This record gives sequence, C-alpha cells and structure tokens, in this order.
Amino acid sequence: MTEIYLEISKLTDKFRTMAYGLTTDENKINEAVQELMLYFLSMNPTTLSAIWEKDGIDGVTRYGAVALRRALTSRRSNFYYKYEKYYTHIDSNSYNVHFTYSNDTMAYHFDNNKYIYNLPNEEVDNTQLKNLEKIDKELDELYWYDRELFKLYYYEGNTLDSLAKKTGISRNSLFTTIDKVRTILKKELNEDV
Repeated sequence: MTEIYLEISKLTDKFRTMAYGLTTDENKINEAVQELMLYFLSMNPTTLSAIWEKDGIDGVTRYGAVALRRALTSRRSNFYYKYEKYYTHIDSNSYNVHFTYSNDTMAYHFDNNKYIYNLPNEEVDNTQLKNLEKIDKELDELYWYDRELFKLYYYEGNTLDSLAKKTGISRNSLFTTIDKVRTILKKELNEDV
C-alpha cells in the first residue's frame, strides 16, 4: 500500500492541473487536491488496491479525476460542506468600500467580494429556547411519574418498546401517560401564546 500512496502523491500537480479546468481559484484548487489526497488515504485499501492492480496509475488518475470533479461541482460532496457551504451564506450586503483621492476629488467603489470579517452579527432566534424553558417549567409542576416518563421518552430518545423493556411498565400504559402529558403541555403552552 505504501508504494501506491507514494505514486498517488506524485500525482498532486496533475490533479491540480485538472482542477484548473473546473475553477481558477488557487485556494479552492489547493484545498480540493488536498482533500482528494486525504480521500485516497481514507478509502478502503482493498478498493484502492483493486483499482491499482487493474489499471495501474492511469486507473488511479481517472478515479481521482472523477472524485475531484465531484468535489468541485456537486453540492452534496464533502468538499462543498467543508469549504463552500459556509461562505455562500455570507450576507450579500457585506462589501468593502475603497476610497481613492485624486486632486480635490474623492472617488469610491464597492468591492462585493465576500470576506470573513464582513460577516454580519448573528441574530439568534430564542423562541425555541423560550419554548423549551416553558416546557420544563410546566413539567416541574406535574406528578413525578408523568414527568420522568415524558423525559425518558423525549429527552433520552427512547421508543415505547425500549422504555417498556427498561421499566417493566406496559407499552399501553406508557403511551397513555406520555399522551396525557403531551395534551397538558399543549394546553398550557397554547394558553401562554
């Protein structure tokens, strides 16, 4: 395997040249090729060996070209989620203003490039947090048995079957109790709105 990895490492410049056909952004190309090298290192060794034995360096190059194209063009690739997705959500109103002075006049132009320091302040929506606090407050007022079953079901992600197995309480009884608590919470929370 070491021999295969060494040969793949020699293909870095070739992959970089291939990436220029898809984008001209030098940073994006370097990141994509680096991710491709990590992909080769993390892929199943038997699959990589099979490609190597069947087609040699050409097979690995073709496989890498397909993976590189997918990384740079697909919105479902790991590369997109790791490098691109974050930057596409930068505020469209974020820009730099460049001032130039000549004689007695001042000119300015807007640079619409998106920079990390132009990120707008994040507006946090606290409504969900407030609703969770209301639920906890209402749960505290319930009978302990009802409250604990509700927490075991929703907060710990148990199913009715797994909860019945853990507690020894029948599935129907658990459903009735949890449904009763749900109804109480809906009623109390809707009155607050």
